[in-house]
Amino acid sequence: MRLGVMFGVAVENADLPKLIEEVRAAAETGLDSAYFSQLFSWDAVTLAALVAREVPGIDVGTAVTPTYPRHPLALAGQALTAQAASGNRFILGVGPSHPEIIEKAFGHSYDRPARHVREYLTALMPLLRGEEVDHHGEVITAVGRTNVPGAVAPPVLLAALGPVMLRIAGELADGVVTVWTGPRGIGEHIAPAIGRAAAQAGRPDPRVVAGVMVSVTHDPDRVRQGVAAAVGAAGRLPSYRAALDRQGLSGVHETVVAGDEDAVERAIRAYADAGATEFVASPVGDERERARTAAFLSAVRGRR
Repeated sequence: MRLGVMFGVAVENADLPKLIEEVRAAAETGLDSAYFSQLFSWDAVTLAALVAREVPGIDVGTAVTPTYPRHPLALAGQALTAQAASGNRFILGVGPSHPEIIEKAFGHSYDRPARHVREYLTALMPLLRGEEVDHHGEVITAVGRTNVPGAVAPPVLLAALGPVMLRIAGELADGVVTVWTGPRGIGEHIAPAIGRAAAQAGRPDPRVVAGVMVSVTHDPDRVRQGVAAAVGAAGRLPSYRAALDRQGLSGVHETVVAGDEDAVERAIRAYADAGATEFVASPVGDERERARTAAFLSAVRGRR
């Protein structure tokens, strides 16, 4: 199983030199990947391209770039530009986001998001391959072609947690990227659902990328309480609430992997056993705990 690092909310207040150095440190310690989330400041695709130009030896990606505000033709050109800039080390994670963001911030209708995502990927995937597209759907029209010399189609991951979106991911994308999902959710729901869909569509085994908050700490309860205070409201978003309910969890803080080195390593192994092909850690806790977590991930990578 690949190991990577996620730069999420912390990206909002970080400057570019700092982010480059953090990814460089991850690359030097042997981690496989570095992902950036898309919020309302840095553009994640552009950021990944800039960082990749400065840091060799590590894959860079987005987890995830919202689809609604970006036409497939525009995102295809942007993603292929990032591929060219990175030397073909770019991974494109996309997702429909949430109605609270898409409707209230961007003013788009969030009606039938699965329909939107299916049409979006139907147009996007061939565009990334440099193919001519003439798509006229219910919600998306895309006519044209993108071509960036030297860039190959990047892997595309779909943010998917529910059965319909997982089926779309298996049929059209290269894999799935999850959040707020433990080994039980991966093993009992995510991996089997996307695996079946990919097999039925005649596609290769999909990537299953698990995004997880991690803390090597002597006080896991305090770390989880901090996560609950900072981002606990995410558990009220419908897609996240449904995913938590399927796992029998009360809130997002219960998905945090926290404890000493042995406990965290056991948890990482559980994700691999459940079917995750990549474990992407977002270190949490105080500064010392985050540094300890980063050092531990490096040590785990070195033993694999």
